[in-house]
Amino acid sequence: MKRVNLVGLFVLSAVCALANPNAEISGKVVNVIDGNTVEIISGDLERIKIYFLGIDAPELDQEYGDRAKKLMEKITLNKNVVVQITGKDRLGHRIGIILIEGNVDPRLEMLKEGLAWTAEKNAIPELESLKELARAKNRRLWRQDYPVPPWVFRRQQTLFMPKAS
Repeated sequence: MKRVNLVGLFVLSAVCALANPNAEISGKVVNVIDGNTVEIISGDLERIKIYFLGIDAPELDQEYGDRAKKLMEKITLNKNVVVQITGKDRLGHRIGIILIEGNVDPRLEMLKEGLAWTAEKNAIPELESLKELARAKNRRLWRQDYPVPPWVFRRQQTLFMPKAS
């Protein structure tokens, strides 16, 4: 009976930690989904998908999407991280700030290399200045005449999807 109660208490504390929008989670990046989304495995072996706060990288079907993913893999894959959960998006995805080994912020490198936009709404000034610097230097996606932000690309893709009857 005590073992069941301890397991229940452990599960409840883990759920509460993830429900807390300011929760901090330590883990290891085990999968890079795209240039702004990774999956970590936490200390209690839970797989958690995290979207980076403040940046949006090209979709994999977009120009530079694959390069963005490859750079994110190089920066984060198999690295120990601390994630500060800052909230959830309208679809319930966890959003956060990920620091590699406690101090390296991958968002900064993605922006400096010209492989990410700042968020569509409420851009973070520090991140916005890095994006503008990459744009001024014609880094990667900023070499295009008319780079399409990923949020516009996603909206365009939904227009072409067949309507459910």
